[in-house]
Amino acid sequence: MRTHRMIMAFAALLALAGCGTQRGREAPEVNPAQVKAQIVRLLPAKTTDREGWANDIYTAFATQGLVANTRNLCAVLAVTEQESTFQADPSVPGLGKIARDEIDRRAARVYIPSVLVSGALQVRSSSGKSYSDRLKAARSEKELSAIFDDFIDRVPMGQTLFGGFNPVHTGGPMQVSIAFAEKHARGYPYPVDGTIRNEVFSRRGGMYFGIAHLLGYPVSYTQPLYRFADFNAGWYASRNAAFQNALSRASGRPLALDGDLIRYDSIMPGTTELAVRTLGQSLGMRNTTIRDQLALGNSLEFENSTLYQRVFELAEKKQGKALPRAVLPGIVLQSPKITRQLTTAWFAKRVDERYQRCLTRASGS
Repeated sequence: MRTHRMIMAFAALLALAGCGTQRGREAPEVNPAQVKAQIVRLLPAKTTDREGWANDIYTAFATQGLVANTRNLCAVLAVTEQESTFQADPSVPGLGKIARDEIDRRAARVYIPSVLVSGALQVRSSSGKSYSDRLKAARSEKELSAIFDDFIDRVPMGQTLFGGFNPVHTGGPMQVSIAFAEKHARGYPYPVDGTIRNEVFSRRGGMYFGIAHLLGYPVSYTQPLYRFADFNAGWYASRNAAFQNALSRASGRPLALDGDLIRYDSIMPGTTELAVRTLGQSLGMRNTTIRDQLALGNSLEFENSTLYQRVFELAEKKQGKALPRAVLPGIVLQSPKITRQLTTAWFAKRVDERYQRCLTRASGS
């Protein structure tokens, strides 16, 4: 009986892991045609070139070894619909003005007079048009990125304002981070059109890297809502925000539930690390050990760390109840494209609504 119970417990753990990670190297074999047909059925009614979208989505799943079940497919479709309504290179209203305002802000920070900025933008670009005219005509981030690349390379002021780095940070139908794509480019299944940055602005590249960002890491979440929040705020942000919530209750220190456990831009400890240090004696940990274990916050391994487990033990003992292991991060979204106050929680809930509608379509198909 004892052996039987151990086998059943192990089986249950495997099942739970499958639900949490949504990823497996030994996924059951699937018929590509059937998966693509399912994607076509699940796409919103007004989506054009449905077979093209299905092909690119299937390739991303197959290449990355992701399980193409209904939940995972609906998660991808929900994020894509929220971010671009299935436009490979979505247009942004007023993009030219947004870009010019950003240039003026950067110029002001380095004390460059606006008259010099205006003069630099009148320089003829590689297309034969002035940079000013190209900015006014820009409708998508792909166009804007190309303008900035050209401006940085050809005009000395471009280096001064942008330090050689293109200020367009996201792109494509899932609005994935270009830095993320460049970091995870190994194994990319398509010939690269110039740069990975260019690939992000394509449908195939934007979907490949967006799907990797959404599903390409293991989690123990019981609801996809927290993956949607992580897509916006960074891997494990919801898990880390829950840890910060427990830490705040254990230490008595108010903390921003932003999912950032340590400062990577400084050797000085951040507010979360300082709060843990106040519990050092109760945890039986030195500062160096605390730092090392907080550094695990960008992996699933953090949940098995002594620090994670002891902080929750202290907090739950103090509160007299169990605390959540996932919390929507309290982050206000900042971007020149955003004209009203939005949060990561707002984003996650909107995506989750689309996800639920997708599941309804699946159940009716």
